[in-house]
Amino acid sequence: MIYNQFLKRYGQLGCKCTGKIALRNSFRINTLKADEKLLLRLKKQKVQKIGFLDQGYYYESDYSLASSNEYLQGYLYIQEAASQLPVQVLDPKPDELVLDMCASPGSKTTQIAAMMNNNGAILCLDNDSRRLLSLRNNLERCGVENAFLLKKDARFSMDFGIEFDKILLDAPCSGNYAIEEKFFQEKNIHGVLERSRIQKELLKAAVKVLKKNGILVYSTCSLEPEEDEMNIDWLLTKYKDLVLEDTGLSVGDSGLTSVFGKKLNPELKKTRRFWPEKHNTEGFFIAKIKKR
Repeated sequence: MIYNQFLKRYGQLGCKCTGKIALRNSFRINTLKADEKLLLRLKKQKVQKIGFLDQGYYYESDYSLASSNEYLQGYLYIQEAASQLPVQVLDPKPDELVLDMCASPGSKTTQIAAMMNNNGAILCLDNDSRRLLSLRNNLERCGVENAFLLKKDARFSMDFGIEFDKILLDAPCSGNYAIEEKFFQEKNIHGVLERSRIQKELLKAAVKVLKKNGILVYSTCSLEPEEDEMNIDWLLTKYKDLVLEDTGLSVGDSGLTSVFGKKLNPELKKTRRFWPEKHNTEGFFIAKIKKR
């Protein structure tokens, strides 16, 4: 019943989904430790550059890449293709102060550090000690030196009294069926709405600590408009000094400007939405927001 309910919703949003897809394996080269010459050492791998990613590759392997020397030494990070896009959109620079609001387990934090070449500073927050340990281990494995970890609920980021040049809010969300085996059994609309409530609180905190002319990238791995376009529509209505910017991505669909008969801000076409069957990635949503 729930299975059909959500597939029907996705159809109404413009994509016919089967609810079943096998994604291609992918990784990202960690430029803090390695360059593309690393590919020459992956002799047993069949690798293919992902055209829409700076450092991303598809791979096929007869063994677990997570047990390889290249992974254990931090030369690469196993990361789904769409998951690599938010940091590309954020485009952090070496001299900037960056906030990673929900940083664990570290895939995007390590990507930010690599793009900053270990310069500038990244403040990484998570309110779960076990997840912070995972984050710390990944940062050490990947040679990250410009990140500072704190156990903190990101909804209270303003407690620091600091403003940031750029902020990544890869928000906790209800997920999607491409990456969760029991997605449909555990999914319900009440959970989606509760996630949306928390995401709004995180967005409010992000706006408060973002510098003037600063950039906020909001992303989820959810297909639900309540967690995606509708959250950004709410944000733009509440804060008149925010504007959506083009993500610069050539992949993905434009964001929805109408949901279940309700018209949203037409600027939401600048956001990007990824459907598993259509784009061969996990479900994903990305918005780039500037504070004027």
